[in-house]
Amino acid sequence: MAILVDEDTIVVVQGITGRMGAYHSKAMKDYGTKVVGGVTPGKAGQEVNGIPVYDYVEDVVNKHGANASVIIVPAAFVKNAALEAIEAGVKIVFIAVEGVPLHDAAEVLRKAKMKGSRIIGPNSLGVISPGKCKLGMYSEYAVMPGNVGVITRSGSMCYEVAIAIKRKGIGQSTIVDCGADVLPGTTMREALEMFEGDPETKAVLMAGEIGGIQEETAAEFIKKMSKPVVSFVAGVAAPPGKRMGHAGAIVERGMGTAESKRKALSEAGAILAKNLKDLPELVAEALKRRK
Repeated sequence: MAILVDEDTIVVVQGITGRMGAYHSKAMKDYGTKVVGGVTPGKAGQEVNGIPVYDYVEDVVNKHGANASVIIVPAAFVKNAALEAIEAGVKIVFIAVEGVPLHDAAEVLRKAKMKGSRIIGPNSLGVISPGKCKLGMYSEYAVMPGNVGVITRSGSMCYEVAIAIKRKGIGQSTIVDCGADVLPGTTMREALEMFEGDPETKAVLMAGEIGGIQEETAAEFIKKMSKPVVSFVAGVAAPPGKRMGHAGAIVERGMGTAESKRKALSEAGAILAKNLKDLPELVAEALKRRK
């Protein structure tokens, strides 16, 4: 098993005729993901990388049974694309794009909750269950099948931690980049809840960063978990008052600092890594303890 995506995930790419849509649709298809159709209004009947193009998501759902969407369109068009996918019954909607207006993201999340769809992103690298399916921009060299669930808020951090444990021969069940925006469709806590219920996942590696309160909120759930959680918080050396690049990297109400996150995670029972080079050994020890 895995979480969110697996061999049964059937994908439609919205914005497939654009440069990035065409590139990543091919990469996903080459990886083995079942990419059955693309959508660009007004371009039905074309093909991109051997993938048929339709005018509407509903057409791909009805003809091919698509149950997941990858949205790679300009930020201004994300809301309409996501709402179309949700209304068509797509259950996993991945939004790669950054710069989505906050009120647009809020409307999409509200509609997704009403219709029972799950949003990944915005501003996310995606989700991948190695050897099974990928939605997004992951490269094969960074991943391998295994039993460690990985959660991050940053695309670059995804690569850093996945490669670090892979070099030690430790693979991943699923990797989830929750995204760097203020309103993520799937939070770190929600990803933890899914990993806790996944029989394939034996331990979780959660790589956070300063800003926002996702790590503190996730820590509350870690207290209830039966599986070990290894955690790393990036930005410990950031100078006070330094403005970070991510929209979600905001310190609020005394929370969101590296110190507050590390304190909350430690008190919740997470295994804390001081730096990235310590992660592989700590994850290996957590897996032995789980056995």
